[in-house]
Amino acid sequence: MKALILAAGYGTRLYPITKFFPKPLLLVKGRAIIDYILDKLNELDELDKILVVTNEKFIGKLKQWKKQASTHKQIRLVNDLTRRYETRLGALGDINFVVKKIRLKEDLIVIGGDNLFSEGLKGFLSFIKKHKANVIVGVYDIKSKSKSNQYGVVSIDKGGRIVDFEEKPLKPKSSLVAMCLYYFPRHKLSLFNQYIRAKSKDHDSAGSFISWLHKKDKVLAFVFKGRWYDIGGHDFYKEAKRVFKAESN
Repeated sequence: MKALILAAGYGTRLYPITKFFPKPLLLVKGRAIIDYILDKLNELDELDKILVVTNEKFIGKLKQWKKQASTHKQIRLVNDLTRRYETRLGALGDINFVVKKIRLKEDLIVIGGDNLFSEGLKGFLSFIKKHKANVIVGVYDIKSKSKSNQYGVVSIDKGGRIVDFEEKPLKPKSSLVAMCLYYFPRHKLSLFNQYIRAKSKDHDSAGSFISWLHKKDKVLAFVFKGRWYDIGGHDFYKEAKRVFKAESN
């Protein structure tokens, strides 16, 4: 099994601090966000390699990070060759780029490089082992429908199957939101290319892919507990730093 950390975004909502610095390397309690993700992945014995997709603008920064990254697993950086926001491949485009670039034929866990969450991944992996044939989405209950309109909103049935997925809806039906944390079995990897060929837009959003896929195939949700922050803008970044600082005192 491989893991892919998405670190090729340009973090425009966090300008100016991310104008020349990749968002996954922003510090929370003295550590880069990506290092917290690495901690979670280090716990998974089934995982033999960690892929990190970045871009031409930030690959130098990620190379510096890789030299001091604390892991016993192999890390491979993949450059998607873009240099600016306007030419970005988007989350889904980057996943597909990596799958084709390295000719991936193994099960894949994908995590957004701006994801900061407290629960480990062992429960997620156990769920994967029970449902290896299905795409699985990590979701989190933010306990507020009114605030969930900033995310991909998920509705599930009693068996955990996704029955509705809307990207940033005006009137959310649920307070469950997608975390940009996914499991894709090897035999489903060709679906990325299929989706991109079928759609002329929405390549930036993995959520749009899930919205398309759950209507065609069985997609399951795994609900994470604890804390979760999507470091999308300044308010979320400030809140994450405040909470982590308070917990260390």
